Amino acid sequence: MRRDHRPFWVKRLYLGYRSWHVEHFLRPQFEYLGNHGTYMNPWYVHVAGPNISLGHCATVIGAPDARVRITVWGRGHDQGRISIGDYALITPGVRITASDLIEIGHSCMIASGAYITDSDWHSLYDRIERNAEPAPIRIGDNVWIGDRATVLKGVTIGDNSVVGAGAVVAKDVPANVVVAGNPARVVKELDPEGPFRTRADFYADPEFLDLEMSRYDRELLAGNTLFNWLRTIVAPSRRD
Repeated sequence: MRRDHRPFWVKRLYLGYRSWHVEHFLRPQFEYLGNHGTYMNPWYVHVAGPNISLGHCATVIGAPDARVRITVWGRGHDQGRISIGDYALITPGVRITASDLIEIGHSCMIASGAYITDSDWHSLYDRIERNAEPAPIRIGDNVWIGDRATVLKGVTIGDNSVVGAGAVVAKDVPANVVVAGNPARVVKELDPEGPFRTRADFYADPEFLDLEMSRYDRELLAGNTLFNWLRTIVAPSRRD
């Protein structure tokens, strides 16, 4: 990983612009968006449709080749809902698409390329109309959905469970297990007593965390100059 050559004040300007972009362009797309969120490359986060909420202290990471897409396409005007709790981690390429209802609890982590949808969007024979009966998805607290996993309609996933990379979840997953494969099956049971450490623990004092991150940046970027930063952009070298 290449070193960050930006002066501290340049990074603060960038973070200020990023926050402005979130408030000006991203927040209006949500019915509710919590505070103390971290939105990396928010211009690559696409939110569309009504009734989408995301709680406090979320971390959402977009990328130019892997946009985050959170979409409600309801059966009628103002129908359908996506609700994501506090302390969520949503990484590049995640797609969450609801016809009727997707509920995701607190402290959930959704890895790159995962796909969550509550509808097949059409039947095997009728390729025009979507499924007649709603099949909501409910994901509990502290669930970890692995890289490129798929969670299909009507599924409930219990608290603390882990969906392995590439798994296809077509049936309910109990709490405190690890599932893997296609179709996903239980491959390990977790101790329900844990102890679990969650993203809620990390964000227990978000104001203090913000101050600590600023202090860390100041120390890490100390001594960086504007001239050298520009040089690394125009004429980078291996030692950079």
